[in-house]
Amino acid sequence: MSKKIIVAEDSSVIQNLTRKILSQLNYEISSVKNGQQVLDLLQKDDFSLVLLDIHMPVMDGMECAKQIRSMDGSNNNIPIIAITGNANNYTMEDFEQVGINAFIPKPLNYDSVVEMVKKYTDDN
Repeated sequence: MSKKIIVAEDSSVIQNLTRKILSQLNYEISSVKNGQQVLDLLQKDDFSLVLLDIHMPVMDGMECAKQIRSMDGSNNNIPIIAITGNANNYTMEDFEQVGINAFIPKPLNYDSVVEMVKKYTDDN
């Protein structure tokens, strides 16, 4: 059975590239544009991983991660990988405080994305 991943990214280009690459590796991708849509999906279904842009409209990635961690049910401990173009503005401690497991800086290196996704979905 394929692993289900949420790609939360307000850039259509990054979203489409990520979807294409991960779909080729047999991941089932749900793409959304903001943190509220991530929470809505997680309330309806179980997922294996969230790739979460930090700067999005409606609800940013930091707030979204906090809310995921406070949810009831099995999705509250889902691995969260932050995607950010402003990695210098945050420390790993900042990410850990809101429950983010790891981060990948932009511009994205898709080899790193695939490696990280495999690591957190146990697909090594």
